[in-house]
Amino acid sequence: MSGAGSPELDVDGEGLSVVIVAGSWHDEISDGLIAGATRTLEAAGASFELVRVPGSFELPVVSKAALEAGADAVVALGVIIRGGTPHFEYVSSAATDGLTRVALDTGKPVGFGVLTLDDEQQGLDRAGLPGSKEDKGREAAEAAIATANTLRAIRG
Repeated sequence: MSGAGSPELDVDGEGLSVVIVAGSWHDEISDGLIAGATRTLEAAGASFELVRVPGSFELPVVSKAALEAGADAVVALGVIIRGGTPHFEYVSSAATDGLTRVALDTGKPVGFGVLTLDDEQQGLDRAGLPGSKEDKGREAAEAAIATANTLRAIRG
C-alpha cells in the first residue's frame, strides 16, 4: 500500500464551502470514502454538502456545476473496478481527464478520490473502513482543503 511519505497539509477549512460529489457504485466502498471525507471536512471546520451521482463518469460535469455555483472546492469520490471489457479504461480515463479539466477550467481544486481497482478488496483496503489500511476519502478532502488554502494565499 502507498501512503508512506504523506505530506503534512494545511487542513484549516474555516470559511470554505466544499461539495462532496460521490458516485453510487459499490456502496460499502463509496460509503467509506464519503465517511472519511465528511469526518475530515467537519474536523477542518469547512461547510459542505454531499451530492450523489450515478457513477464515476458523471463526476466531472457535476463537479464543474458545483464549482461554478460557488463552491470553493470539490471532493470527487468514485469506485471503478476492472472487469473483463475495456469499460474500465474508458470510465477511468474519462473521470480522471474530466476532473483535471474541471480544476483547470474553473481554477478551483478538485480533491481526487476516485479509486481505480483490480478487485473489490483493493477498495476495501483504501476506503477508511475498520480494518482498512488507507482512507482515500480523507486524503481527497485534505488535498481539496490544502489546495484551496494555497490558492487563497496566492490570489491574496
